[in-house]
Amino acid sequence: MKIPTLPATLATMTLVVAALTGITAMAAAPQAGPASASSSPQGTVAAALPADSVYQLDARLTDQDGKSFNLAQRRGQPMLVGMFYTSCEFVCPLLVEALRNTEARLTAQERARLSVLLITIDPVRDTVAVLKRTASQREIEAPHWTLARSDAATTRKLAAVLGLQYRALPNGDFNHSTDLILLDAEGSVAARTAQLSGVDPEFLRRVKLSAQ
Repeated sequence: MKIPTLPATLATMTLVVAALTGITAMAAAPQAGPASASSSPQGTVAAALPADSVYQLDARLTDQDGKSFNLAQRRGQPMLVGMFYTSCEFVCPLLVEALRNTEARLTAQERARLSVLLITIDPVRDTVAVLKRTASQREIEAPHWTLARSDAATTRKLAAVLGLQYRALPNGDFNHSTDLILLDAEGSVAARTAQLSGVDPEFLRRVKLSAQ
């Protein structure tokens, strides 16, 4: 099941990040950006993040192999992002297939320049062990694809900055947005699509451009 997403303009995302994290969205100083040391050559200072970058959010995640990482460590490479939960029986498998279908239309070089991150909206039940089992069952290609979890509060903030919504139902299921999101190398939303059947041609075009 899904609920309609609210329009996710870049200005809206900037206000959400500022409200949730206390980060001043206007021109953060270089030392305030949460970029990892690997984002810049040793001995250099990383450039300030754009005000609308999701990497402004200090979000710690754990992947299907139990390795912890900060979201901002993904800076420097475009990334496809979605939110899901492992016990979802209909929409989430379609979301995974939509990502695979999009990737299948890329060249090997383009795929090598792009990563995929799926973040669970059900961190209580989606433990590392569950994510690991799901990755195996669905033949998720690690480390190119990452299934990740965080704490409930951080998960909610991540959804907000990505312009996604979700709501737990009494039966344990979730109503949730199913958009696929393309982040550019600096963590700004470059494109998004709600199309899960086939391949969205405009979204694919933007993905290919980002992977040049």
